[in-house]
Amino acid sequence: MKLQNIILLVSSYVFYGWWDYRFLILIAASTIVDYFVGLQIYKAEEKANKKKWMLVSIIFNIGLLGFFKYYNFFIDSWVESLNLLGYTVQNSWALHIILPVGISFYTFQTLSYSIDINRGTLKPTTNFISFAAFVSFFPQLVAGPIERASNLLPQILNARVFTKRKIASGVKLMIWGFFLKLVVADRAAIYVDAVYNNVENHNGISFMVATVFFAFQIYGDFAGYSLIAIGVAKLFGLELMVNFNRPYFAASVGEFWKRWHISLSTWFKDYVYIPLGGNKSKKGRYLFNLFITFLISGLWHGANWTFVIWGAINGLYLIAETLMFKKKRSGLINIAITFVLINLTWVFFRANSLNEAVHIINDMFTNFGFPYVGGRDDITAPIYTLLAISILVLSEFKREFFNSYVSAPKRIKPVATLFRYSIIIFMIFYLGVFGNSQFIYFQF
Repeated sequence: MKLQNIILLVSSYVFYGWWDYRFLILIAASTIVDYFVGLQIYKAEEKANKKKWMLVSIIFNIGLLGFFKYYNFFIDSWVESLNLLGYTVQNSWALHIILPVGISFYTFQTLSYSIDINRGTLKPTTNFISFAAFVSFFPQLVAGPIERASNLLPQILNARVFTKRKIASGVKLMIWGFFLKLVVADRAAIYVDAVYNNVENHNGISFMVATVFFAFQIYGDFAGYSLIAIGVAKLFGLELMVNFNRPYFAASVGEFWKRWHISLSTWFKDYVYIPLGGNKSKKGRYLFNLFITFLISGLWHGANWTFVIWGAINGLYLIAETLMFKKKRSGLINIAITFVLINLTWVFFRANSLNEAVHIINDMFTNFGFPYVGGRDDITAPIYTLLAISILVLSEFKREFFNSYVSAPKRIKPVATLFRYSIIIFMIFYLGVFGNSQFIYFQF
């Protein structure tokens, strides 16, 4: 086990340092601080001492994340606010800061470790190598899932046994993940980028098509990465949590957020929403807790007002659902309504600025015309995108509604599985877009 974790740790640091070795200092510092803070919290007998050590973890992790991700955002916002009030202020405080890949993920992961120890729901480990491997585990390091120590750390502390079943399961997840990324997401990105990066030359129909394509782009991109990460983890004998559960079949916005980026949604629920009072407070405070949680979630996604508005709209959606509906909703009509509502929020998530987002929303309802279908030499791009999306939707429709009822007979199941994944691999190489595109969530 010790050798396994040393190899895992070295591999993870090589992986992360390959992009920029300087940021290894940050992840190492985060690891060291929370390792020792966890031990001190556990040893402390008085609540006051536990609180002091917990504050060390919070200040360090949030301070680290805040400086690299939000320093310029807050400085720019402050200067713009003063200028709007009539004070002429030059922004001489801005810094040229490179955002370290994955910092939003591993700071949340280590912070939750300290919080769980402080709550008494987790005992700290005294094995520093294993803890460092948990923090830096490379498959999920840069874009999640955001793992809890209670799930992943015990697996790392124990010796892993590799089985053919885990390897086969991991490879299948990776293949489907590459399909989502290369065929669905990267092909949809061609049309999405052409429209959203040239807003003035497109109309409402083009924006509608591009926004729907973006809904599948971001899903294919992020869910694809998560599946690849989960699949690679299985090759190491480790099980990561499920991060997506067919979110576009949700019949309400609340259900959508139980299916989308599950590791982050549950993180905010456990460490922000519930500490604020959750739904145990009076109704007004309960609705406030919902809104603030999603506002913070929006800010987590990016240092831009578009993300803040995106989070605020989702919070308002949930408040409206809470006030208007008492029973759980279901049915295809509710699924369609939820999909439309979520797509309106994606406009703010994808738009390059608030002004462009407002322009796009306005044109969707007022400026109609023949949609943009691609350049003269690439008119097939939207068609291939629709084909890829159709395959994804049909596959997930079957799993959502019929998976427990329809399956191949046991004697031919291996052949059917081999045939199915051979087709997927063929589509990856035939329809996949191969280039230098990175995963969307690398920027967060």
